[in-house]
Amino acid sequence: MEKIYWHLPGLCHYGLLNHVLFDTMKKFPQMFKEGYEIGSVYGTFPCAIWNGGRNILDGFSNKQEVEKIIKSYNDLGIPARFTWTNVMLEEKHVYDTYCNMIMKVGDNGFNQVLVNSPILEDYIRTNYPNYKVLSSTTKRIVSVDRLMEELSKDYYLVVLDYDFNHNDKVTEKILPYADKIEILVNETCQAHCPNRSAHYREISKYQLEFDARIRFICTDPSPEKRTFKGAMKRPGFLSNADVEKYAAMGFKNFKIVGRGEGQQFYIDSLIYYLVNDEYKDFVRKYIEATMTKLRGGPKEKM
Repeated sequence: MEKIYWHLPGLCHYGLLNHVLFDTMKKFPQMFKEGYEIGSVYGTFPCAIWNGGRNILDGFSNKQEVEKIIKSYNDLGIPARFTWTNVMLEEKHVYDTYCNMIMKVGDNGFNQVLVNSPILEDYIRTNYPNYKVLSSTTKRIVSVDRLMEELSKDYYLVVLDYDFNHNDKVTEKILPYADKIEILVNETCQAHCPNRSAHYREISKYQLEFDARIRFICTDPSPEKRTFKGAMKRPGFLSNADVEKYAAMGFKNFKIVGRGEGQQFYIDSLIYYLVNDEYKDFVRKYIEATMTKLRGGPKEKM
């Protein structure tokens, strides 16, 4: 059976949840869908100014912590993927000591970087050539011509804009690049969002200036915009049947969003996409109980 690779959020923020998931998959493989593997875990470390896409400013990770976190994934055969997608970077920012320390720690030929800024991309390709470089969906490429141009470049993967999901004409055109494309399955943003690029700029400014007062006001009227139930109602949402259809055409990389959506949203997404129907309730309770136990709380009955 052809393998399908899932790319998960929360490199640091959902570290415990991710490792509980991996242990559960190893302990109960029959409960998870056959042929599904974890392709990477993406995210960043707190206060890294190269970060984009979501605000990550709480806390700080020293070199020892960075080494421990990256190793915890790599030892399981899972690449760490850094979300270096800040759109406001200038040349002076590429010399940031903290971000370069993270890159040096992870520079083992196995890990990955998501990029948006040409300045940072050039710097990484020159100074850290062992990393796999991916084109980020934060570029907001919604032109087919631009997409085809992006796919012709030297990227390990290109993360497709969610507005191209279910577009049969686009799918047919990019089919020759199927193994080079990663598809967002559960995006929470409204279709054809007019403010998405502006939102990314505000997040980048927030990250770069360490200014917690900067808050982008979303104009999406949906009352369920930050829930998995709400995501399922979006036009770009991929159901399990949709994932199987794309997989049958040769697409094998799928991305679960969730860095800024909350733990419940993320758990709902994991259970929906990765777990066989008859085991969904058990796996949910098992993961939640295991996390409670590891955090020192009361044990839950399963």
